[in-house]
Amino acid sequence: MSKNSKVLNLKDKISGNEVDLSLCNLTEVPVRELALFPKATVVDLSCNNITSLPPEFCNLTHLVKVDLSKNQLTCLPDDLGNLANLQHLDLYNNKLTVLPVSFSQLRSLKWLDLKDNPLEPVLAKAAGDCLDEKQCKQCASKVLQHMRSIQDEVDRAREKRLLREKELERKKEAKQREREAREKEARKREKAEEKEKRRKEYNAQKAAIAAQEQQKKKSEEKKKKNGQAAGKKVVVESAPKPRRSLIGLLFKLLLLLLLGLAGVVTACRLTDLQKEDVCVPINVAVDDSLSWAREQEGVVRQLVQNLSSAAKEFLESTQTSKN
Repeated sequence: MSKNSKVLNLKDKISGNEVDLSLCNLTEVPVRELALFPKATVVDLSCNNITSLPPEFCNLTHLVKVDLSKNQLTCLPDDLGNLANLQHLDLYNNKLTVLPVSFSQLRSLKWLDLKDNPLEPVLAKAAGDCLDEKQCKQCASKVLQHMRSIQDEVDRAREKRLLREKELERKKEAKQREREAREKEARKREKAEEKEKRRKEYNAQKAAIAAQEQQKKKSEEKKKKNGQAAGKKVVVESAPKPRRSLIGLLFKLLLLLLLGLAGVVTACRLTDLQKEDVCVPINVAVDDSLSWAREQEGVVRQLVQNLSSAAKEFLESTQTSKN
């Protein structure tokens, strides 16, 4: 109901295409209500206590003339340049120091009053005195020109910033690519090292197997040679065995023969068989042998005596020669 009353009150203040809201002790602009009357292209908001314009004010693109003189405005919205149809703007006696950069986009603006504002020196110089209609038109032209130069500077700064950001992004991407290339090269090097390691292990394994086979072959050859040498030794050592066996056999036969003869001699000498015809020649042979041995005993004794005498004479002659 309050909204409807405001609308009705706003209707009471509309005359043709003009809305007179001056001297209404307003602290803010009724943007929503003004948007309901797009045919009201002229708005008088002078002599109020408005300190700022809401961002939605920039959506009232149907406005052609706006009077905001004698308020408490300290700044204007950044998108004020959206008011493409605005031709007349009265900002007399406010507290403005600067204008938004988008002000340069008010290409339809023909009239502007900025006097009695604490403007920056450069902006104040461009605005001029605004004492009459002509000066206000010049103010609009010069201020737009000044704001376009600022817009150009802002655009150049933005472009430089964008270029700088793009360059930083390019450098960042280059560093990223370089880092990725290093990582790729490192992975490639690691794979190559791993492959080389596996190859060395494979070659070492093959070499070990070959060495084992060579050692096995040498061992087999050595065993074969040792077997052949052992075979030859056995053949060499086993060859005299028949001889030793034959000699042993002959020795055994001779021993048995001697034992047999000793037995026969004993039987013929000590038993009753000594008178037998068989034992007679044996006993005669034994007696002859014993006689011969006794004779030889005397000869041996004489020989020993002769040798002793000769040795004694030799020793004596040796001592005499020394003296």
